[in-house]
Amino acid sequence: MKHIYRTVLFDMDGTLVDAFKTLHRAYSHTLPLLGYPAPTAEEVRSSVGGGLENAMGHFVSPELVAEACRIHVAYTEKILTDDPILYDGASELVDALRAHGAKVGVLTNKIGDHARRVLAHLGLASRLDLVLGARDCPWRKPAAEFTAEALRRIGADGDSCLVGDSPFDVKTAQNAGIPSLCVTTGTHGEAALRAAGATAVHPNLRALSKAEFGLAI
Repeated sequence: MKHIYRTVLFDMDGTLVDAFKTLHRAYSHTLPLLGYPAPTAEEVRSSVGGGLENAMGHFVSPELVAEACRIHVAYTEKILTDDPILYDGASELVDALRAHGAKVGVLTNKIGDHARRVLAHLGLASRLDLVLGARDCPWRKPAAEFTAEALRRIGADGDSCLVGDSPFDVKTAQNAGIPSLCVTTGTHGEAALRAAGATAVHPNLRALSKAEFGLAI
């Protein structure tokens, strides 16, 4: 068996959970209300990763970002659990890591309450040691303090890693001084992740699990 980290933090959307349909619906509701065209699904996919305010800045003028985010969040709360699904292998990997003694948590720029609702709906929340998101503390990715707070709350007592899908996740891991193990199921392909300095890149969670942890799931 390969090395099992004592603590494994996962990004959420694009890594454990496919929530892009929810995101696209929310942007398609929000932008026309402010006089902008509804975006394509690919435009939404390529904008995410740095938190809602950062992503919204790709679509609206700076003075409208706060109002757009308010509308987006309010609508998202209505449809939050309609469409998200777990990526193949997500449930099995979480269970396998915990069975081998690792602490497993989620570190996300998604609003923490939203993240917990979605993960509970998908049956994963009760099997995680921590879900830390936006509004749960003063920080967000890629701030080193955000990861440090997650590791403190989860009670990390050994080496840790971050599993993610974007250059924001890579930067988050770099700032925290931990490895970044990435999948290409989310917002960025292998070339972009390697260019960002990812420790390792895999096509999906099952491949990552076998290559990085020696766990066949």
